[in-house]
Amino acid sequence: MQILTPHVYWAQRHSEIFLRVDLSDAKDLDISVQENNTLQFKAQGHGAKGDNEYKFSLEFREPVRTEINHKSTQRQVDIKIRKQEERWWDRLTLQEKKPLFLAPDFDRWLDESDAEMELQAKEEEKINKISVESRVRKDPYLGLKRGYLFMYNLVQFLGFSWIFVNMTVRLFILGQDSFYDTFHTTADMMYFCQMMAVLEVINPLLGLVKTGFFPAMIQVAGRNVILFVIFGSLEEMQNKPVVFFVFYLWSTIEIFRYPFYMLACISTEWKLLTWLRYSLWIPLYPLGVLAEAVAVIQSLVIFDETRMFSVPLPALLGGSLSFSYTLQIYLVLMFLGLFINFRHLYKQRRRRFRSRKRKVQ
Repeated sequence: MQILTPHVYWAQRHSEIFLRVDLSDAKDLDISVQENNTLQFKAQGHGAKGDNEYKFSLEFREPVRTEINHKSTQRQVDIKIRKQEERWWDRLTLQEKKPLFLAPDFDRWLDESDAEMELQAKEEEKINKISVESRVRKDPYLGLKRGYLFMYNLVQFLGFSWIFVNMTVRLFILGQDSFYDTFHTTADMMYFCQMMAVLEVINPLLGLVKTGFFPAMIQVAGRNVILFVIFGSLEEMQNKPVVFFVFYLWSTIEIFRYPFYMLACISTEWKLLTWLRYSLWIPLYPLGVLAEAVAVIQSLVIFDETRMFSVPLPALLGGSLSFSYTLQIYLVLMFLGLFINFRHLYKQRRRRFRSRKRKVQ
């Protein structure tokens, strides 16, 4: 096999040397700096003379470090070597005559004055960054806050996972019969999780999370009205199939939301989980509100018949004001809350994935 020399392009900074070897699809790379301050390069790849073995050597003008950083792409091999001393070289090689295969890399080329300006700009940027970081007050309780948020999200994840798995297993075993006893088998755990969820309204007020107070209050208050007022206080509602659909939709959303926030507490991201957290709510959240609305509508007749939570009216008016009227107003507010929270979640999703696209670019 014929041994050839590739085209090599170079540029420098005060502390580094950059080499670009014009060799595509390179493999079997052998790159090293010898004791005599000479770079040895050998690789198999596609160069000016087709697929062949290419090699070259360069004896540097001044001493360099033996550590080499290199990266092979489909088009070229990039090599970065650090100088022993940070100073500008008047040429790359020890011999004054430039090798025929060597040429300046004009894509990275800077003269000495431009390189000094670049170096100065980097130093100023580093100093400014240190200055900004020193001005930002470090929170001495940051670790404690993250620990609390991690444990809260973990407990909620385990609670809603228990509800989800319990309902799923019973559905496969009992079929539609499982619809009618959902409340009696999962209510205690749902009570616990929804009472814990009140902390999601308190956390923004304490500055523990950046989530807005109002969207959190709408969701927590709305669910607790359904759970404690509609299902908890009316035994007639506890055996209805709508309980199954409400609980199942709630738990499906939360088994992805809570682990996402849990991992965020330890600065960890799982891309699939992130996509599910910011996408599943699109069909599930409206379906959940629709199931809640069905539960409210079914309870109106029961509240009218039992007069539970009715407000007594003055003697002149007689009778009492049924709680069902309050629920009818709440029904309208429920869909208004759906619009507010849907818009909030959509903005979160767009902001999240837009920032990720920028990082990729």
